[in-house]
Amino acid sequence: MTTSTERNSTVSGFLPALEGMRGFAAVGVLITHVAFQTGAVHSDLLGRVWARFDLAVALFFALSGFLLWRPHAAAARGLAPSPSAMRYFLSRATRILPAYWTVVILVLWLLPDAGGGATVWWSNLALVQVFVPLTLTEGLTQMWSLSVEVAFYLLLPLFAVAMSGLRGDAARFRVPLLVVVSGVSLLWAWAPVATPDHINHTNWLPGFLPWFAAGMILAELAAGPETRMHRLAAHRLPMGILAVIAFAAAATPLAGPETLTDLAPREYFAKIALGAVMSFALLAPLTLVPSGHHRILASPVALAIGRWSYGLFIWHLAVLAIVFPVFGIPPFAGHFWFVLAVTTVLSLAVASVSYALVEEPARAAFHRWDASRRGTAAKPTATTPTSAAN
Repeated sequence: MTTSTERNSTVSGFLPALEGMRGFAAVGVLITHVAFQTGAVHSDLLGRVWARFDLAVALFFALSGFLLWRPHAAAARGLAPSPSAMRYFLSRATRILPAYWTVVILVLWLLPDAGGGATVWWSNLALVQVFVPLTLTEGLTQMWSLSVEVAFYLLLPLFAVAMSGLRGDAARFRVPLLVVVSGVSLLWAWAPVATPDHINHTNWLPGFLPWFAAGMILAELAAGPETRMHRLAAHRLPMGILAVIAFAAAATPLAGPETLTDLAPREYFAKIALGAVMSFALLAPLTLVPSGHHRILASPVALAIGRWSYGLFIWHLAVLAIVFPVFGIPPFAGHFWFVLAVTTVLSLAVASVSYALVEEPARAAFHRWDASRRGTAAKPTATTPTSAAN
């Protein structure tokens, strides 16, 4: 049975294993991009596996769904006051924009093949690349997922308002509602949405709601009474096997080809559904069983990579673009393991500097402002839970 202390930790406390999991997800994104750009995705043995490491994005989205939705889940059950919208938006902006704008400006300014006209600049700075044709440029193509994530940030308070009537005893309907909405959104690929050339509506937020909802459902379960799902989550091995099965199924043609091509609606449906199952299975033991010990995910190394995960995500493609010419390796010509090792080491180094010089000072400034507003002393920010912002 979950104690009140454990419940409070789940509802609002820092969960170290999630920090480590976020670090693993960032490395997963790096792996799949190195695999694409070295041609390793065409390997007969492991090509599809490397390609499907792009499901690390599903894990990022689920982490965001859990961490950002749990204050609303707790408020619906009277465990915490309703979160402030102003504080929420300022927190998200402080977390995302300073480091992101630094990367965009430096990449568009200094990376030879990344430049573009005013449209490329403003669309990337405004994080609307998924809506503007031909603005995903070298060194920044991974930012499509951050654009989707920011759309989720902006709409999350509206989701909370839409579910505000389901409080107290009616809170038991919140999980079924999220499941239904997720099921409906799986049909997004079939929606007849007219878009300009080079824009695909499946890269917009509605198509990825099941990945966010996987985390939101876990937040609701964590804030609610103990259920059978809590007991199932305590069995890590079966949940891990379920995650592996979902990942393995996604690595087959069921979820589309291993190359960066648009998916058929049925392939998109399968990939999104399997990514949601995988993310839920991986995160359930970490969020519904807060007293569990996680030797790997909560290790000092995993926590460090987790702290640097956002920087790792936003910088690694710029680093990768430099690695190829520096070492005289043509893109798509192999050398996967060498390029992966060098890119990982250099990206972690750059991410650690980004964290120390940009991310942490920005967050510290936000916490000083928040403490001043509340009339309290500022708390250290090193273990402040953040979203899974890629």
